[in-house]
Amino acid sequence: MELHYHRTGSGPTLIILHGLFGTWENWGFQVKKLSEKFDIIAADLRNHGSSPHDDSISYHLMAEDVIALMDRLGVESASILGHSMGGKVAMQLALDHPQRVNKLIVADIAPVHYPPHHSDVFAGLLSVDLDAIGSRAAADSQLAEHIDSTGVRAFLLKNLQRTGDGGFAWKMNLEALHREYQQIAAAPAEGEYEGPVLFIKGGDSDYLLPEHADAIKSRFPNAGYKVIDGVGHWLHAEKPAAFNRLVERFLDDQA
Repeated sequence: MELHYHRTGSGPTLIILHGLFGTWENWGFQVKKLSEKFDIIAADLRNHGSSPHDDSISYHLMAEDVIALMDRLGVESASILGHSMGGKVAMQLALDHPQRVNKLIVADIAPVHYPPHHSDVFAGLLSVDLDAIGSRAAADSQLAEHIDSTGVRAFLLKNLQRTGDGGFAWKMNLEALHREYQQIAAAPAEGEYEGPVLFIKGGDSDYLLPEHADAIKSRFPNAGYKVIDGVGHWLHAEKPAAFNRLVERFLDDQA
């Protein structure tokens, strides 16, 4: 699968991977600032953004998609940064292809199975009548029946695009994401990556917890751990400058 991507900057290569329902554009601040020191490749994962749709979803497949992108761009190895679902893709890539990963940064996700927690989001997205709405405001109104947060609705509605006939469609493959949600909730496969790894937790988030330590250490024996206080799961959007400082320090550390 040929993933859509945005590339900018120069220096050591850093590949950035977004989370569920996201696109590379969620990383706009990071891409702009980190490209001053790094060759940034920010990709849309399969079934997201402008990348192709496919009925099959698994972390092995998504990791192979990124490897194919690296091969297409002539990137022998790179550091990988992923958030949430993208963090699981990054972990799987490092486990499957350790020789292709220089350093690994995982933002607010652990290598574990998570119980379903996107039911309201899927209910809201599936309730939007794309044939009937005439504006984003109308879609937002329908989403609001299931999702209270205006911020979450605004994030989700970035996936809504105009069609050639003036209607609306989802950029993401909503049906496949909903049908294969258990694959997204799953843990990356067993294995071991011995390279340097940094896990960054949002201080107010419950995605990355002390009870996940064994699952992390069994796969990533050289993992370090940092916390950004006062932020939730979207730590890189809530405190982007603090997040970038941790990323730069870890990538610049030659030890």
